[in-house]
Amino acid sequence: MAPADVHVPRHVAIIMDGNGRWARARGLPRAAGHRQGAEAVKRTVRAAGNLGVRYLTLFGFSSENWKRPETEVADLMGLLRHYLRAEIAELHANGVRLRVIGDRDRLARDIRALIENAEATTRANDRLHLTVALSYGGRQEIVLAVRRLAEEVRAGRLSPEQIDEAAIARRLDTHDLPDPDLLIRSSGEQRISNFMLWQSAYTELYFTPTLWPDFAETHLADAIRDFGTRERRFGAVAR
Repeated sequence: MAPADVHVPRHVAIIMDGNGRWARARGLPRAAGHRQGAEAVKRTVRAAGNLGVRYLTLFGFSSENWKRPETEVADLMGLLRHYLRAEIAELHANGVRLRVIGDRDRLARDIRALIENAEATTRANDRLHLTVALSYGGRQEIVLAVRRLAEEVRAGRLSPEQIDEAAIARRLDTHDLPDPDLLIRSSGEQRISNFMLWQSAYTELYFTPTLWPDFAETHLADAIRDFGTRERRFGAVAR
């Protein structure tokens, strides 16, 4: 657990960046960086539970990542298959609920089946809610939510006057999750890259130069400690 005097964010989101640079610095193929990045995912899930985080959302594969070379995409999908087969039992034993958001239609059929099995197996768990964004884009998510609203208006189930922030939020992939309190990006890049655009309106941002394969519990604890020093005003005047 985090020290008693540290305010732990309820929901932490992470953009996991730097696998390729980690591999290149060591003269290794990018696939080696992704494999080490998968180990960092396991460390971070354990660390989040240890530190008292209730919701953890990881940006695993963006809608733009499909543009990467086919061999790299295949390596990433292979790692995803391995994770979904090898790690679910441990997640379940540790009280972790796994959910996936994003465009599943672009994923292979066997991966979709593995995801559905993992979600069903861990559905009743409540110690840590782990959400993985796969084939996900924040703008795409908002577009789909607006399209759903438009269809309801056309069908006469909703009037334009009933559309407000809450109506949009209820139609997002994250409709049953609290907005992130803290968003971490590894590797030194300082942008959010189309990740949780709607949900991050008042999220605190934390950027670390640590490449994702090197990310450990100490780095998550540092980010949480920094979060605890901030005053979140949500547009109000400072006290």
